Amino acid sequence: MSDGSTKLGFFARYLTLWVGLCIVVGIALGDRFPVAFEVLASVEIAKVNLPVAVLIWAMIVPMLLKIDMGALRQVGQHWRGIGVTLAVNWAFKPFLMAALGWLFIGWLFRPLLPSAEIESYIAGLIILGAAPCTAMVFVWGHLTRGEPHFTLSQVALNDAVMIVAFAPIVALLLGLSAITVPWETLALSVVIYILIPFAVAQLWRRRALSRGGEAGLAGLLRRIEPLSLAALLATLVLLFAFQGGQIVAQPFVIALLAVPILLQGYITAAVGYLLNRQLGVPHDVAGPSTLIGASNFFELAVATAIVLFGLDSGAALATVVGVLVEVPVMLSLVAVVNASKGWYARDAADAGQPMPAER
Repeated sequence: MSDGSTKLGFFARYLTLWVGLCIVVGIALGDRFPVAFEVLASVEIAKVNLPVAVLIWAMIVPMLLKIDMGALRQVGQHWRGIGVTLAVNWAFKPFLMAALGWLFIGWLFRPLLPSAEIESYIAGLIILGAAPCTAMVFVWGHLTRGEPHFTLSQVALNDAVMIVAFAPIVALLLGLSAITVPWETLALSVVIYILIPFAVAQLWRRRALSRGGEAGLAGLLRRIEPLSLAALLATLVLLFAFQGGQIVAQPFVIALLAVPILLQGYITAAVGYLLNRQLGVPHDVAGPSTLIGASNFFELAVATAIVLFGLDSGAALATVVGVLVEVPVMLSLVAVVNASKGWYARDAADAGQPMPAER
C-alpha cells in the first residue's frame, strides 16, 4: 500500500476523534484569540469567507478529479435518487424544521429562553432548514463511496432550484410578504464552491491523463486524497474558532437550539434513505442523496439571517448553531450509511437479485 493510502486510511479510521479534537481546539483558540479570528472572519466578499473557501477547495478538488465529463450523460439513470433528494430538500425539510422550531423553541423550551428572542430563534431555524448544502456534500458523498457523477449533477440541480425556491419558501414559513435574499452571497457561493473548483479539477485531470493516462491519474489521486480530510479538519478549527466566543458565552442557549437542528438532520436523513431503498435506488446513489437532503447551506443561512434580522439577532445565532451541529451530525450519518449497506440491499439479496439499477 502506498504511503498516501496509508495516511488516508489512518485519517479516515479515526476521523471522529480528529473532529472532536478540532472542535475543542477551535473553540479554545477562538475564545483565547478573538481579535485574530475576527480579522480572518472579515476576509470575505458578499459574506462569503475567503479563508474557508480556500480550505473547501482543498477538500473537494481531489474528489472532483474523479469526475469524467463524458460520464455525466449517464446521470439520467439515477432519476429516482434525484427525485428523492429534490422532494426531501424542498417539500419536506423546510416544513419539518419549521414544525420542530415551533414545537421546541416556541413551546417546550420557551420558559428557558429569552422571551424577546423566541420568534427570532424560530426564524433562524426556518432559514437554515430551507438552505440545502452545496460544497460539503462532495465530502459526505466521498466518505460514503457515493457515485461522484450523481453527486455533482444533484448539487448543480439543487443550486438551480435554490435560486427560485429559497426566497418563496422562507417567505411563506416566516409569514412575510417579501424577503430580502442576499443574492450576491448565493451567486458567489455557487461560483466559489462549485464552478471554480470544478474547472480547476477538470484542467488538472486532463493534464494528468495526458501525461500518464489512467495510471497517472490514479497515482495523483492516491497522493492528494489525504489533503481532503486534512482540509476538512482545518476548516473545522477555523469555523469553531470563529464562533468560540458565542459558544463560551451562551452554551445553554446553543444546546437548546441544537435540539431541533439535530432532529431535523436525523429525521430528514431517515426519510430520504428509506425512500431511496423503497424505490430500489443503488446504495452508491442513495448515500449521497440522503446526505444532500440532510445537510444545510449554512453560509447562505447565516448571511440571510444577518440581512433580515441583524448580526446580533437570535436568528443569526440559530443559524450559527447549524454550523456547530452540521459536521458531527453528518459524520454520524456517514457512519450509519456505510454500516447499513448490507441491510440496505438485503431484500434484493434474499430474492437472489442485485439491487436494481435505475432506468
